[in-house]
Amino acid sequence: MKKWILLLSAIALYCLKSYSQLPPLIAYNVAVKGADGKSNYEVFIMNSDGSNRRNISNSPDVAWIYTASKNTLYFISDRDSCYRCFFLYSMDANGKGLKKVSNLQLEDSYMGSRNSDGQWIVSGRIGTSIRYQLFLIDPKTGNFQQLTKDSAAMFRDPVFSPDGKKIAFVYRKNKRDRQTPEEVYIMNFDGTEMKQLSHYPENDISKNDPGGFKAGALRWHPTDNFISFISIQGGSHHIYAVTPTGDRQWQLTTTGKAEGWHDWSADGNWLVFDQSTDNETQYHIMLMNYRNSDLKQLTDNTQKYQQSPVFIY
Repeated sequence: MKKWILLLSAIALYCLKSYSQLPPLIAYNVAVKGADGKSNYEVFIMNSDGSNRRNISNSPDVAWIYTASKNTLYFISDRDSCYRCFFLYSMDANGKGLKKVSNLQLEDSYMGSRNSDGQWIVSGRIGTSIRYQLFLIDPKTGNFQQLTKDSAAMFRDPVFSPDGKKIAFVYRKNKRDRQTPEEVYIMNFDGTEMKQLSHYPENDISKNDPGGFKAGALRWHPTDNFISFISIQGGSHHIYAVTPTGDRQWQLTTTGKAEGWHDWSADGNWLVFDQSTDNETQYHIMLMNYRNSDLKQLTDNTQKYQQSPVFIY
């Protein structure tokens, strides 16, 4: 009996420790209708248990958060610009300290930081001739440097490896060729040794679906050395994973519903993602303990489109 009590106590302590490592806040995007009846996206924030949900952007622009670092939220916005002409902005978790980070126009794409805000990797554009190319941005000065220079190709959703030495990204050789699925690729930080990692199933029923991600929204797991991404396969979006060597690819989430944009906690123990109903009329933010697959819904039906969650520390 004493052994069982000790065992249960150890399990309880482990669970308590696991929950204590959960990031305190989650930011996410919500489609909100303005007074004119038109929808725009706002940045919301909530506690990691789903409580105290609130709008912190409160602007008629299209604001879409993609990542956070050191209590700073980074999002794209078309404020002070033409409709859907996106630039990178930052603010704190209270919606204060709004700043335009750079004058480089961005594509609607995920992004990543290297060595805790030392450098950002983004998918950007210059005019109409240079589209979907990878750029490095200094978040302190806003200065940027073009990394890829293949104007025929599409590069998007770039992320750094945890050690900052590699970049994973979504690539298609001909950005106008919508019949060829985009794939997850990897290369060195300096742009050399580019290699394909993912391979979309040749005969999948969703291969010709024009509205689905074949590969997108990359995240690099902070401890387990794999890259997670969303892909529409078998008629529905799910989160998949691939190793940096490309020798293994697998479906990571199996909730029975469609999952999409997601983020990992810094210790790799927690996965937060959006989940939709079969007809995609309701999106919820879900929190999953990656180690035991425990799943919790954090949002209610007050808002319909609640997507792209990001952990905040």
